[in-house]
Amino acid sequence: MSPERIRADDQIVNVISRWLARHISDAELRTELERADLAGLSPEQAEAVAELRNGLQVGADRPGLEMIARETVEAVALWG
Repeated sequence: MSPERIRADDQIVNVISRWLARHISDAELRTELERADLAGLSPEQAEAVAELRNGLQVGADRPGLEMIARETVEAVALWG
């Protein structure tokens, strides 16, 4: 399935999961999250993604980012 046919919430969960598995870098995750269309997300989902984006921008340490990333995956996957 082409990326433009995948729902935004699924794309976000996928890219965060790849980052958590160390298949992509912080910079790649940041780029993918910046490109993500948050318009179709609930306010709670969008807030969770924004929190992760912020953590990446300020250069939070990996363990802290992993915690935020897991919370984001949970929020996006469960509230979707």
